[in-house]
Amino acid sequence: MPPDPLEAPFWQAGLRVAGLDEAGRGAWAGPIVVGAVVLPPGAYPFRDSKRLSPKHRQRLAEEVERVALAFALGVAEVEEIDRLGVLKATLLAAERALKALPLPPEALVADYLPLKTALPLLAPPRAEDQSPSVAAASILAKVHRDRKMAELDRLYPGYGFARHKGYGTEEHQKALLALGPSPVHRRRFAPVARPPLL
Repeated sequence: MPPDPLEAPFWQAGLRVAGLDEAGRGAWAGPIVVGAVVLPPGAYPFRDSKRLSPKHRQRLAEEVERVALAFALGVAEVEEIDRLGVLKATLLAAERALKALPLPPEALVADYLPLKTALPLLAPPRAEDQSPSVAAASILAKVHRDRKMAELDRLYPGYGFARHKGYGTEEHQKALLALGPSPVHRRRFAPVARPPLL
């Protein structure tokens, strides 16, 4: 994390900042989850959730919940993703996360999300590497979504959801060819609509 994180100017202005990030945007199955986290000004060990082991991610998720002034999750379900498309569904999940925050933010930092908001917004690519608030949101979103995919693995066995979390692995491709799509697959995604021949 850089010495001056993205939210530093907002903190210096005395603004309450929410960081937002998503999990599951590129998956072939399961929901999109957006985390929103309001941290007090400070230095934090939070990093992009994709670079953490599951155990480390879980420990940091507990730390986020301990130190945050507020946190919330927003979810877009598979039906919404198929109906709206990925970007609009992600923005819907972000809107839900922001509405669920018990403490309203006064500025936003997001990972390349074109949020429609009247609040001051910074949304550069790779924001989770430059903002502890976004990294914290990334961690909460990923932990929640991974837990959900483990539940879906029990409901729809044979696809390997608990292992690949709905992403396009070779195991997932083979399961789609053998079993066809499940009710939690995103039907508009080309690999689901037309599984590749292996």
